[in-house]
Amino acid sequence: MSQVTRFVGLDVHKATISGAIAEPDGSVTEYGTFPNDPSAIRKLVTRLSSPGTKLKVAYEAGPTGYAVHRQMTGLGVECVVVAPSLIPRRPGDRVKTDQRDAVMLARLLRSGDLTPVWVPDEAHEALRNLVRSRGDAKADSLRAKHRLSKYLLRQGVHPPAGVKAWSAKYHTWLNGLTFAHVADQVVFEDYRAVQRAADERVRCLETALLQCAETSAHIRMIAALQAFRGIGFLTAVTIVAESGDLRRFANARQYMSYVGVTPSEYSSGASQHRGRITKTGNGHLRHVLGEAAHHARYVPALKGAVKQRQEGMPKDVVDLAWRAQQRLHLRYRHLSGRVGRPKAITAVAREFAGFVWALGQLMEVPAA
Repeated sequence: MSQVTRFVGLDVHKATISGAIAEPDGSVTEYGTFPNDPSAIRKLVTRLSSPGTKLKVAYEAGPTGYAVHRQMTGLGVECVVVAPSLIPRRPGDRVKTDQRDAVMLARLLRSGDLTPVWVPDEAHEALRNLVRSRGDAKADSLRAKHRLSKYLLRQGVHPPAGVKAWSAKYHTWLNGLTFAHVADQVVFEDYRAVQRAADERVRCLETALLQCAETSAHIRMIAALQAFRGIGFLTAVTIVAESGDLRRFANARQYMSYVGVTPSEYSSGASQHRGRITKTGNGHLRHVLGEAAHHARYVPALKGAVKQRQEGMPKDVVDLAWRAQQRLHLRYRHLSGRVGRPKAITAVAREFAGFVWALGQLMEVPAA
């Protein structure tokens, strides 16, 4: 007996979910709105399931995360989380409601026009949350330093000549600062306390990140990535946390698109025009690969920290890292004089993403 598939579109919000069902015969019915809680979702699955019927559910990725996906999967229902930016939309459609969104998702799911996103498992998502939390803490630390330094600039207070900002000598100089007015002293001490707390927060998160990475199933991939010049521990763990299993990308170009470093294109007929990079992919990956690409300015060499990190690595990993050094340096030298340093760094970051993808094909998939 053949199974009939019912396609369910869900518009998920914090407190409510709107649903719609697309039947195989082409009809679409509205299910209505129900609470966003496990019991209501279980009731939905029970009502729509029947012998000989298979359910397939889709909802948009968003701030509600993957809780609905994980519950649906646990109930034996095929569920996909789709990329909102890649959902086809009619230019003339000017009405948006939760129920209409659910109907649209159900129809597009039935026609196969939705693009699913990668859903990490809970352990991988926890590692990614920690990586992103450390990034937020680093940004807060930078803001705290800016507030303090700009306050000192407004007061006409400058560090002694030769003292580099935020160095050990700079902190010693800050510790000895006093102001004539009580209000100014209170403001300075407040900014200083916030800056110290922000730096301590970064240190604590980095320590926790190191401990979690050591027990992660991806520890071998994190270590292998550090064989590349320009990729240290924080960059490596960010790549792993944001990319997941690199084998899910069929080729290097797909991974480059995921990072968002491929050029945009506006071509029609005989006219072809390529513009700036799309920046439509993962911004965290794009940032760390762009930072790593700056190391391509230097002549290829195997020494120092890079050589130390490569000790004990498989030969194919070391060979790939050496080819990356040579290729990326030549690419930078070739482009920097023609198109300028910023564009050359972007091009190198794109090729760096290709080498990262190639490394992912060499590594074994960690056990679940």
